[in-house]
Amino acid sequence: MTVDAQSFKQAMRQCAGAVALVTVGAQSGQRTGLTVSSACSLSDNPPSLLVCVNRNASAHARIREERHFVINFLSEEHALLALTFSGQKGVNGDDRFALGRWTTGASGAPVLEDAVAAFDCALAQELETRTHSVFIGEVRHVRAATAVDPLLYLRNGFHSVRDIRDAVSLGDIDARRLSWNEFS
Repeated sequence: MTVDAQSFKQAMRQCAGAVALVTVGAQSGQRTGLTVSSACSLSDNPPSLLVCVNRNASAHARIREERHFVINFLSEEHALLALTFSGQKGVNGDDRFALGRWTTGASGAPVLEDAVAAFDCALAQELETRTHSVFIGEVRHVRAATAVDPLLYLRNGFHSVRDIRDAVSLGDIDARRLSWNEFS
């Protein structure tokens, strides 16, 4: 049995994802980027991330060409920036960088100065599917902020972690106090 695209999309909208900008381009006028909720950690040995990019996105060919990119995870203050990089504001290419405070990463790609976390990556591997490529990047440089909350995408909209009202509990243990170290 095959699942239709609309049912798949509707189900995926129920799964919260961190919102990030994937940026590429070492020279002003040659920069581009896109908004994704498909970036995540892959391994800590070597430190690496993966991101799924539609082959029709302007950044796709640039990532292949430049062989590096930055994944900038957004804070709750960056919703307009996320919309701009998604193409919904009609702004393309280098013009998208008019919003936000940008610096140049170790690879030369744009880094959002006040991102929750920014990972400057060298392209290590690419896997192709019908419509997207999975880019695996080895992290060459990282910067992280500790006093900002991430922007989340859920049910067709952006949310703050403060939008999550009810704590999840496991018996007498407050799940907010559990860490990944307790499971591994």
